[in-house]
Amino acid sequence: MSPVSPHAHPDPLVAIEEKVARQERLSAGDGLALFESPDLLRVGRLADRARRDKVGDSVYFVVNRHVNYTNVCRNRCRFCAFSRTEGEPGAYTLTVDEVVAKALEAVEQGATEIHIVGGENPSLPYEAIRAMVAGIRRRAPSVHIKAFTASEVACFAETEGSTPEAVLRDLKTAGLNGLPGGGAEILRAEVRRRVCPAKISGEEWLKIHKVAHRLGLKTNATMLYGHVETYEDRVDHLLRLRAAQDETGGFQAFIPLAFQPKNSALSDLPGPTGTDDLKTLAVARLLLDNFPHIKTYWVMTGLKLAQVALFFGADDMDGTVVEEIISLMSEAGHGQAVAKSELVRVIRAAGRVPVERDALYGVLRRYEGPEPAEPDGGGPGPCGRGPGT
Repeated sequence: MSPVSPHAHPDPLVAIEEKVARQERLSAGDGLALFESPDLLRVGRLADRARRDKVGDSVYFVVNRHVNYTNVCRNRCRFCAFSRTEGEPGAYTLTVDEVVAKALEAVEQGATEIHIVGGENPSLPYEAIRAMVAGIRRRAPSVHIKAFTASEVACFAETEGSTPEAVLRDLKTAGLNGLPGGGAEILRAEVRRRVCPAKISGEEWLKIHKVAHRLGLKTNATMLYGHVETYEDRVDHLLRLRAAQDETGGFQAFIPLAFQPKNSALSDLPGPTGTDDLKTLAVARLLLDNFPHIKTYWVMTGLKLAQVALFFGADDMDGTVVEEIISLMSEAGHGQAVAKSELVRVIRAAGRVPVERDALYGVLRRYEGPEPAEPDGGGPGPCGRGPGT
């Protein structure tokens, strides 16, 4: 029997801790070991160290509004409680004027970002999609328009007999500033065949984001976890994102999205636990060493768990959101909006520095010192598809 090396560790986290201390890139095996570790707090401490090394104690948020322009969708993904077929009870499609009005209302209340996503509605002409963007840009020239998942872009291209690149170029001309990260789900084909067989492939999703980056459009990336995928599938997903970021550098943030089983075709599944939510954030921070920001999406986890996530690698609380319908349809139960003052309070209570940002992470205000936030929140209050965040 060969002698055991004095540097070999039976505990795989010891070696990972040494890599993190050296700021060395982690492997697929490391990612799997982190997911499989029962020591949640130890994994969290590693992610918190990586977070601190990258962004310090700043925690970002944005005053934004979500507009979900239609829930009519040809894909009918099995995890989705939002989508409907044309004519089905509950199906809706907003007019261009309605979309523009919602965006302008938000801008008047201080929003600096408008987030637009919807279903792949085969009866909605591309001209209407373009008019949404152009109408908002004409009436609100300074607002950042983050709109349409890669899957939606592919749908527009198909209906137009065009290409995703041509569509993105045209939408950019109309006023589009960036893409949200939705539609990624789990990138591995075997999982997509089980949960979203009609949606574009993981490879196509990555390709469209790379095209957007080359055109100067910043984007985000997501991962829908807690359904039928394995830890290996999650690690594969994260490493594909990391490789794409090495190539283009165009991703701003990664957002893990917790699967919400209610009212979906996968309602028999339990969904992820709070431990899984926190561990997934932590592993993402550790594997995605080239992503500047890791976002905790409070709409799906609740503000209290999102606050705890700040100790597990997250440095972004998303934003005020306002009228997020996709999670509402799955009965996530965490609300559709939050006041800016509440975000500031929650971040401060975690011992971090709240930083109001614009859509490109430009600093608008740092809430340093003991002074309270504005009583009215300084942004959109509660009113009325967040998985495209």
